[in-house]
Amino acid sequence: MDKKKSCTNYKAKYREVTIKTSDGTIIQGKINLSLNERVSDIFTKSDAPFIVMVDAFSKDVKGKILFVNKKHIIWAEPVENMGNES
Repeated sequence: MDKKKSCTNYKAKYREVTIKTSDGTIIQGKINLSLNERVSDIFTKSDAPFIVMVDAFSKDVKGKILFVNKKHIIWAEPVENMGNES
């Protein structure tokens, strides 16, 4: 398989989420989901220790890319976008 060709066929599917970390920080941003993947799958079916959030913001961060350790996440909530997913 041609690597170049497979990379050009990939389309990102972002979903906006809000998470709370063990230190009390609330972070809102977007995570990239695979085709037919749900937000909960990132936390329950993936062995990856981190989630990647883009366009993330909290009280100290605005518009950054964050790698958040899943062990420090207390809860996560998908944000309802009313059909405006990008």
